[in-house]
Amino acid sequence: MSPWLSGRAAVSHLLVALFGMGSWVAINSLWVELPVVVKRLPEGWNLPAYLSVLIALGNVGPVSVTLAHHFAPGRLKERWLIHGIQVLLVGGSVLLAAFWERTVVMGAAEHSLAYLALAFALALACCTSNVSFLPFMYRFPPLFVRTFFIGQGLSALLPCVLALGQGVGQLECPNATQGANASFPRYLEENFSATTYFWLLVGLLAVSALAFLALVMWHDRDGGSGETGSSKESVATEESFPLQTDSTPSSECAPGDVATGGPPKPGTTTATTVPFWTRRNAFLLVLLGVSNALTNGVLPSVQTYSCLPYGSMAYHLSVVLSNIANPVACFLAMFLLCRSLVGLTVISAAGCVFAAYLMALAALSPCPPLVGSTAGAALVIVSWTLFLGLFSYLKVVIGSLLHEAGHSALVWCGAVIQAGSLVGALAMFPLTSIYHLFQSGKDCVDNCTA
Repeated sequence: MSPWLSGRAAVSHLLVALFGMGSWVAINSLWVELPVVVKRLPEGWNLPAYLSVLIALGNVGPVSVTLAHHFAPGRLKERWLIHGIQVLLVGGSVLLAAFWERTVVMGAAEHSLAYLALAFALALACCTSNVSFLPFMYRFPPLFVRTFFIGQGLSALLPCVLALGQGVGQLECPNATQGANASFPRYLEENFSATTYFWLLVGLLAVSALAFLALVMWHDRDGGSGETGSSKESVATEESFPLQTDSTPSSECAPGDVATGGPPKPGTTTATTVPFWTRRNAFLLVLLGVSNALTNGVLPSVQTYSCLPYGSMAYHLSVVLSNIANPVACFLAMFLLCRSLVGLTVISAAGCVFAAYLMALAALSPCPPLVGSTAGAALVIVSWTLFLGLFSYLKVVIGSLLHEAGHSALVWCGAVIQAGSLVGALAMFPLTSIYHLFQSGKDCVDNCTA
């Protein structure tokens, strides 16, 4: 058995994954549950636009934390900040499950004030987690950063699994008239209500909070080492090689390699201390920002336009398989970590190719190429899966490499992740919600008949 999978190390990895799962599971759940919620709230299909704006406003959290780290370094206690975030997440989700359907009359219109206010509270907590949860992982060896990203992948996968069990978006197309080319869609009742779904979200967030509490207690009991004896050996072996560039031989070892007989000290870099703002690190942050802009902002805004023309099954498989690809890619990085700048650039370019294809499909909606064919559906499913898989791998590699540059590097890593996601979402919002450049088809209608 691999050392990092044995004994207490395996428990540590499990706790880290559950801790990472709580970072974005609340907002991901709100997005996944929108098809159910919009049918019951007065905002209707304008609700996604409201949610996008609230998430954008939630960035006041990470901005405040980043400024606090800059102007008062060492004064902000990450452990207590994380506890506060988790209390806000659990408490907000409890109130959401209890009051999400409550509406108030403001002016002449009815509004779901409770849902919107609680959505903002959850967005504030989730956005702030990117600049608090990830920097906290500097206390642990770099291998645990990859486990943390696996947990973040689960924060997208688990809400999708719950939604599939709920039966979100299922419809039938019974013929309206004999021989007609269209029929009236009939939406099927969900297997359980949105209220039940939100209570399940409370359970996920509670598990994540308890995992963090156990992780802190374990970390303190071990004297702040952040790792068990079995994981120290594997980390010392695997993390001793710095990022490979054209001028760095792949066989070169950094201080703390097993070749020197001394494992690296936890919470310190494995190489000679160098300034953070190097061309290498700046390039890594640019790649990280672009990847998050595409995966968290640009492409999710048009996923329905790229997938639904090929059928609801293609859409659901694209969502589920792409979210499975996320933690799988992070798990792969446990064993295969690309440290070459050229290799990372190639991975990014390959992901951009799939992104361009998916964007083209969305632009050509509701009649993209190969619509109505099995090949077209298979291509869009594979493209979404590889797109998210490649960029998920890229993000976890960059996070692992930046871990070696120190605590401030992980703060910048979280800030760039959030900034890239925000820029991508804000860039797409006017295109989809104001100018309506992407066209949707109608259910149970042949949208491509001349």
